[in-house]
Amino acid sequence: MRYIDTLRDGMHVKEIYLCKTKTIALTKNGKEYGSVTLQDKTGQIDGKIWDINSPAIGDFEPMDYIHVEGNVTVFNNANQLNISRVMRAEEGDYSPADYFPVSSKDIGKMYNELKGYIASFRNPYLKKLMTNIFCEDAEFAKVFCGHSAAKTVHHGFIGGLLEHSLSVTKLCDDMAKHYPYLNRDLLLSGAMVHDIGKTRELSAFPMNDYTDDGQLLGHIMIGAWMIEERIKEIPDFPHKLRSELLHLILSHHGDLEFGSPKKPALMEALVLSSADNLDAKLETMYEALESKAPQNDSGWIGYNRLLDSNIRRTSEET
Repeated sequence: MRYIDTLRDGMHVKEIYLCKTKTIALTKNGKEYGSVTLQDKTGQIDGKIWDINSPAIGDFEPMDYIHVEGNVTVFNNANQLNISRVMRAEEGDYSPADYFPVSSKDIGKMYNELKGYIASFRNPYLKKLMTNIFCEDAEFAKVFCGHSAAKTVHHGFIGGLLEHSLSVTKLCDDMAKHYPYLNRDLLLSGAMVHDIGKTRELSAFPMNDYTDDGQLLGHIMIGAWMIEERIKEIPDFPHKLRSELLHLILSHHGDLEFGSPKKPALMEALVLSSADNLDAKLETMYEALESKAPQNDSGWIGYNRLLDSNIRRTSEET
């Protein structure tokens, strides 16, 4: 298969891609054309169908797998595919695994590692709560392990939510060892479930897009409600512990301007917010560096709006 990240200006392409979006627009001269977003597991590319009434352009809809033929050009410093032929692909013509980005880490091993942290808990209520969520609910575990952590910003791939949550949990565990006065079980519980609301904020692949609840409520509020529902299933769960865990979820973005309903008021909330921010930003920078070639021999990639900075790779000189 010719993956999208290997396409270069001037290439002629005959391949099957997932059509993520499809719209009909007008040129400046008033002529209709088709605009599509094509996807495989390596990324996306904009496609243009300039002659949508051509007999070579078959019927297809968004989220269809389609045979496409066309030429790669560069527009506004990005690859674009000018499409001359389209035909809807049949099941069996393609393997879905080729079309969605997947964590480079072993999902099963990450999941077992997360459960290992739960087994180490001493607080019976938090251990029961986390066991109920991640170990006893097979349907939820499947959703959680297969979900992304974002639409595009960071960990936007199958297994991304698990990878991010486990990474934050590991960072928090290290912090709990360095600062022994922290409540480790509370901190790690917050790390595991801080983004649990993303399972409802974002739809599953192949869409991986914001749901109505995601747009209207956001994953922080959704996550707090999900944990509240689970806590109600555990008899005599301490009210103060409930409030502290919910606070970790509600404050994990750190500041009101970044979407947190509350600012961190507990040491554990402050640590969680810092660990979440660190892991998200490092992954954002890593993905940016991996996906874009340096502008010149200096190694600088250029300005990244998410990091609000020009970025480059670290020198390998010793």
